Amino acid sequence: MPMKLYTSSVAPNPRRVAIFLAEKNIDVPIVEIDLAKSENLDADFVAKNPLGRVPILELDDGTYLAESMAICRYFEEIQPEPPLLGTDARDKAMVEMWNRRMEFEIMGNVTGCFRHSHPYWEGRIEQVADYGDLCRRNIEERMTWLDGELADRDYIAGDRFTVADMTAVSAFDLGKIAKIRIPETLVNLTQWYQRVSERPSVAATSPTRKRD
Repeated sequence: MPMKLYTSSVAPNPRRVAIFLAEKNIDVPIVEIDLAKSENLDADFVAKNPLGRVPILELDDGTYLAESMAICRYFEEIQPEPPLLGTDARDKAMVEMWNRRMEFEIMGNVTGCFRHSHPYWEGRIEQVADYGDLCRRNIEERMTWLDGELADRDYIAGDRFTVADMTAVSAFDLGKIAKIRIPETLVNLTQWYQRVSERPSVAATSPTRKRD
């Protein structure tokens, strides 16, 4: 059974995997899942991942591997170059630390704002407007924090593009749908965003490029 990736080109976590694969120059057959039509809740899909979430990587032996970072870890192990999850023990820990920060502080607040304030989610989840507002305020604070962190380096986890940058740029591009923008006054963060957005892997996978 050939390997295939069940994914959605409009969702941020599958996009992380798409960027990762592009950086590695790995080509995997794609099965596009239409989230708007709730294809991720179809019985066939739920049999592959009971949580009904994309992405899912189907391995040659029929194993189903879910969660975007687990899929990235798999490809990092089978093709270490270029290293996107770190090199030595210290560097791998730094990348992990910064990626987790991007997941919790940036992605988490952006998705919280989107899910609880955007009409797309009406009737799909129980929206809590106050929580959406809180996440919006949180992301505004976190952007200021991240701008300060980027004062002395080009990329989030150091001097190379890593999965931490993939997480952050995927979050910020999703944020555009919820009218979250990086303020021009945050010069370091703005320059970082422009820098990573120009990478072919990022530009080619951007779901918001037609909305800008």
